[in-house]
Amino acid sequence: MIAKSKVFKLGLIIKVASFSFQATIQANGLRVVSQDAFAAARGEAFVATADNPSAIHYNPAGLTQLDGHNFRAGTYGLYLDPTFQPPAGSPNEGQTFRIERNETVIPQLYYSYSLDDIPLSVGLGVYVPYGAEVAWPQDTGFRAVAISGELTYLRFNPVIAYEVTSNFSIAGGLMLDYGDISLTQGLDNFNFPDSPEFNNLFAFSGDDWGLAYNIGALWKPHEKLSIGATFRSSTTLNFEGETEIFDPIPTAAPGFANPVFTPASLEYELPSTVAFGISYRPTRKWNIEFNADFTNWSSLDSTAIRQAVEPAPIAQDVDVNLGFRDSWIYKVGITRYFENGWRASAGYVFNENSVSDTFNSPLVADLDRHFFTFGLGYEDQRCSLDVSYQFGFSPSRTVSGSLPSALPTANLGIQGADGTFDFTSHALLISTGIKF
Repeated sequence: MIAKSKVFKLGLIIKVASFSFQATIQANGLRVVSQDAFAAARGEAFVATADNPSAIHYNPAGLTQLDGHNFRAGTYGLYLDPTFQPPAGSPNEGQTFRIERNETVIPQLYYSYSLDDIPLSVGLGVYVPYGAEVAWPQDTGFRAVAISGELTYLRFNPVIAYEVTSNFSIAGGLMLDYGDISLTQGLDNFNFPDSPEFNNLFAFSGDDWGLAYNIGALWKPHEKLSIGATFRSSTTLNFEGETEIFDPIPTAAPGFANPVFTPASLEYELPSTVAFGISYRPTRKWNIEFNADFTNWSSLDSTAIRQAVEPAPIAQDVDVNLGFRDSWIYKVGITRYFENGWRASAGYVFNENSVSDTFNSPLVADLDRHFFTFGLGYEDQRCSLDVSYQFGFSPSRTVSGSLPSALPTANLGIQGADGTFDFTSHALLISTGIKF
């Protein structure tokens, strides 16, 4: 439902950054699913394999398969090209719009240590589990719905894994998350392309820390079969910061010819996830795995920007409908191991759309997506290296009859984000490890 006081199409646009790196929107709403080159080469089907330090993310129970000290670092380089075509009858009919930035790099770091005397392993992962960066041109026709947004997001994930029996392990850990968000929309649809300093806006920025947990289990009922499961709890971040209102040529918000800043907060409950996997190894040379991965996106149904005072005509508490819905990711992968330490992998991922048509956001613009992956790797007793390529695409999604999540002011007409959205992506992942 839409209240006249609602302001701001959040859509959770997110830029993920860590160590000065930035991430753009990937799959499954805002999740950054790929966290290791070997796992990605297998189509992310790794929950029941989990045999390198990135198991901290994929399934921490897998750490009990490792000996001694293990360090693994990687980068995830992406080129993403979401596009938007306005609907028939709009002023920009026939044009194709693209986001302003397509490339990004995401780092990943993992370390584990397995004790000699007791069947216990510990580990620490530092990685980016969520994120996106989206900035559209301001003449798309939906600037009053959303323009751009950024979020710096970083997770510190210490875990402990215990080998209960020779074929069954369990694990658990804490997830300490940091987020820094900024979101911007126009106060109305009109913009001044030749004089952008006159463009009005409403923006929020803030940051916060959050604490959650993850658990995992790995069972090998037969030498050719392993079954894995992992769960990550939801993470609540209450971003503390400020709003900015600016309307140099008063249209929707008279009295804001100069920027006005107001202390404000915004709470998000990032979703819990659960994944299951089964791996079949007919011989030592082959590993075939299937995973099903569920994200509880409905936790992001609605939220609000809460300001310390009421900057009329903007409401003090700004309700926002997000309308996210739960979704699944299905993954299948295969690896062929060679006698000389080399391995080759391939995989496929199907990612369900998690954003409804009703509150479609051009800042998330999620779709049903398909990913095809393959990669090569090498491992000896001390070192490992994996390189993988990932190609993603989605069928066109045409949205009609959409509503804004919120209205900036009561005197602004309703504007949606109708049109046709498309998506393609290319990614290169490189991970290297050392044992000592």
